[in-house]
Amino acid sequence: MIYIGYLICAVIIVWLSNKASVYVDLLDKKTSLSGAFIGGVMLSAVTSLPELFTSLSSTVWLDKPGLCLGNILGSNLFNLLTIAVLILIFYKGFSTAKIAKSHIKSSIFIILIYAFMMFNLQGKIPLEIATVNVISIIIIALYIFGVKSMAADDFQVDSDDEITELSVKQIAIRFVLASIGIIAISIIITKVTDIIADENHLNLGAGIAGALFLGIATSLPELSSTFSLFRLKNYNIAIGNIIGSNLFNFTILSVADVFYLKSGKSGAVNGRIYDFISNFADPKNVNLLIFGAISMLSMLLLLKFKNKFLQIICPLIIIGCYVAFLVV
Repeated sequence: MIYIGYLICAVIIVWLSNKASVYVDLLDKKTSLSGAFIGGVMLSAVTSLPELFTSLSSTVWLDKPGLCLGNILGSNLFNLLTIAVLILIFYKGFSTAKIAKSHIKSSIFIILIYAFMMFNLQGKIPLEIATVNVISIIIIALYIFGVKSMAADDFQVDSDDEITELSVKQIAIRFVLASIGIIAISIIITKVTDIIADENHLNLGAGIAGALFLGIATSLPELSSTFSLFRLKNYNIAIGNIIGSNLFNFTILSVADVFYLKSGKSGAVNGRIYDFISNFADPKNVNLLIFGAISMLSMLLLLKFKNKFLQIICPLIIIGCYVAFLVV
């Protein structure tokens, strides 16, 4: 019965997130905002709302930072899997598509975050400022740089889509209502996932539960919205949605780090969010970190040196990383 509840919550999240994505896209058509900003900031923030609230819930309320870390790393890896599969499916259209340069910069920022987290695997970055890990501060700084880059990008893709008769105010109201629904269902699915993870016959750790159940369920909005954008041949915003979502997801770790009190909850090392090495950490999160970094590097190479060879090899590497994580 619990699995049926999980499925129902996931379906509702997808439906609400798609609605919110449509309204953001309509705002794109009715305003002068850049396509890079629309896809990489606004749309990605909307589709990442489940990750935000499920991660905060699993950390602050459920006292399971391993579930939060697994959720974010798993979601990011699944997001890259989504875009890799779609690039192969829509090979012909994507091969001639133009992608905003700001998405390449954002990809570099994401790789830097992976690098800092890998450097911290052995506790190399224990420094904290006002109880906040220095990695959290670095992540926020890189996200701000990413947002500025996308906001300043004047790259635009012409669209023949019909403009809605709805006013900007009407679109904004509907967007807010959809977002509220996403928040409510996200909190519920966090609790449902926690129950599934605790089922003895499944023998799942916090990290693998976060990656498979929370990670996939909360990534379904990116999957559905990105698929729709690919069908509409709006590849630029589709790429921005995935890259922007992954960058935004890392800021969620920073927010969780702020709210998760440094009182050694659950016996973790200073209660840190970035815990890979203590007895309370899930070792599977290390695999997510490594495969995620390799996948992100592959995506950067594809976007930077966009050619037919890389358009096949890089997506296959990303797919292979996800399969390897499941197997390992």
